[in-house]
Amino acid sequence: MLLLYILFAVYILAINFYAFRLLKTQRDDWEDGKSFQKSDGKLILAAIMGGAIAVYASMFFMKFRLSNLLFMIAMPLLAVLNIYCFYLGYRGIFVLL
Repeated sequence: MLLLYILFAVYILAINFYAFRLLKTQRDDWEDGKSFQKSDGKLILAAIMGGAIAVYASMFFMKFRLSNLLFMIAMPLLAVLNIYCFYLGYRGIFVLL
């Protein structure tokens, strides 16, 4: 049972770290003058998989893409949905065993 908690926590940390690095890479490409529009799908997919909290927080931390209406509306909604799914995941471990 402890192994399930550890695996779930590692997944949450890994996907949030990946989402943060993805947004940081987009910002660095934007500063260098490269196009970063191709990575929007990857960023949304990472947010759906559980990294919406990291994307939303890093948008404010780096002051990047704050004018994008899609991200400013979708990321908080996905963050709430992610938190609810994480809660169900931790609560569901007790049901399985």
